[in-house]
Amino acid sequence: MKKAIIVTVLGSVVLTSCVSKKKYVALEDDLSNTRSTLQKTTMEKEELEDKFAKIEARVAEYNAKINSLREESDGKLVQVGDLAVMSNKTKEKMRATLAKVDPQELEKAQTLEDSINLAISYNLKNSITDGSNNEDIDINVDQTVVMINVSDKLLFRSGSYHVNRKAYGLLEKLAKVINSEPSMDVMVEGHTDSQTVKEGAYIKDNWELSVERSTSIIRILQDKYGVNPKQLIAAGRGSNMPLVDNDTPENRAKNRRTRIVIIPNLDKFFALLES
Repeated sequence: MKKAIIVTVLGSVVLTSCVSKKKYVALEDDLSNTRSTLQKTTMEKEELEDKFAKIEARVAEYNAKINSLREESDGKLVQVGDLAVMSNKTKEKMRATLAKVDPQELEKAQTLEDSINLAISYNLKNSITDGSNNEDIDINVDQTVVMINVSDKLLFRSGSYHVNRKAYGLLEKLAKVINSEPSMDVMVEGHTDSQTVKEGAYIKDNWELSVERSTSIIRILQDKYGVNPKQLIAAGRGSNMPLVDNDTPENRAKNRRTRIVIIPNLDKFFALLES
């Protein structure tokens, strides 16, 4: 009887021991899975935090750029045609320049774009002529392209492409304007009247004369006054783009000219207000 009781008790202990081991293994598996899930979640959390930190950094960088642009622009003005906007600082400089312009000329400015063009023309003419009202130099601006017309008598003798010494001062001042803005492209165009070249002359025709005059000026700008040749373009128009009819000596004199075309980018265009 005692043996039977002992066997029964031992069996119960063994059975209980077996069930507890299975539960233990199961719990260990659950714990392992939980740890794996926690580790994965922790890694995902760290990745998200890293991404969020990068996003925050980018936002801060963009905000800094925006604030910097606001400080540089000092506020914006209305759009100038299809050109762009300009800062209040540039606007103030334009007003200061326009205050010096002949009132009759100022009356011709009907739009903001006209006012900008007039101010740039005034500043540029003062820069290359010492402020004198030289009727042999005419400056026009069209959609940020600046065109300077210089009469033939200021630069050349009749039928010649050798530049007059008295024109060197003008070309030196022009070179200073060009050198101040290295991103500008400058095209020098030679123009003649419609009279044909005399037979036997060392110049074949008006085409050759206009090109030779252009390259003569370009060589002086480059060799004497240090203008980067990459900025310079030589062009000859002959007699094919007259300003007026070639029917009088006075009109022919107007058509004999050198046109200097300055093509700045937009920032440099507005910089001409400060010339």
